[in-house]
Amino acid sequence: MPNAPELQEVFTVSGIPKYTFVPPVEYTRLLVALKTPGRGIVIEGPSGIGKTTAVIKALEQVGVTENLIKLSARKPDDIAFVKELPGMQPFGVVIIDDFHKLPTPTKAAIADLMKVLADEGGPGSKVIVIGINKAGESLISFADDLTNRLEIIPFETNPDAKVAEVIRLGEEALNVELNIKEDIVTAAHGSFYLAQMLAFNTCIEAEILHKQDARVQTQSSFATVKGRVFETLSQRFYPRTRDFAKGTRFRREGRAPYLHLLYWLGTSEEWTLSLDQCIMHHPEFRGSLIQIIERITSAN
Repeated sequence: MPNAPELQEVFTVSGIPKYTFVPPVEYTRLLVALKTPGRGIVIEGPSGIGKTTAVIKALEQVGVTENLIKLSARKPDDIAFVKELPGMQPFGVVIIDDFHKLPTPTKAAIADLMKVLADEGGPGSKVIVIGINKAGESLISFADDLTNRLEIIPFETNPDAKVAEVIRLGEEALNVELNIKEDIVTAAHGSFYLAQMLAFNTCIEAEILHKQDARVQTQSSFATVKGRVFETLSQRFYPRTRDFAKGTRFRREGRAPYLHLLYWLGTSEEWTLSLDQCIMHHPEFRGSLIQIIERITSAN
């Protein structure tokens, strides 16, 4: 079939979805913030929740396709560019991804820049910061008066109905029916990215690489598909999870608080865990948890 959608275009495991984009629950708020001249935007939330995708799609919807600069704090050249931003106005719309990885002085400079832009309200420059949880709090720590000048939009889990819509759009594009779509929706736990990965591997298992001429129903095993995704994710997350679980002490009895934190995170309804709330709900671990917080704070 000429120009038939390809699997990697439909259920995307990297990049911006072409056929299966579903607006997250925070999307309308993001659109309004984008239309407000000068107002800085902070998108924060766990990895894989769809932050960058939502920003790119929202910018397209409001008609911002030119004068758009995308930077990443993972790239040394981009970090150097970020440092020069305050003296480059007007610079259009700048997206700074992985903001939490920027050096502290650079974060402070961006905080000052966003305050100036918000006060002036000019249409020529806008900064959009994308980072993990508390990225907005990190910015405000450099300038208390930023509180009312920023639009801080936390991206958390999406409802199952929205995740199911991702699957439905993919099925329509490929002309297939995924036999384990209900399992995928449940296992995705509100993550568009996990849903994409699970659906992608379901099609791989069924040898569906592009849109089918006639409707096809897969016969994939969810256990097999989940195992493939787990194997892929473990390459990225297992080493750091193992190191965290081992803690900073060599004695096994000193590892208990770290293991409990992983357990609480794994059983949480959300993708994030507040250590302060852990202390409140588990006072018997108060001393150990405070020590962990102190180590994290000193490391940062």
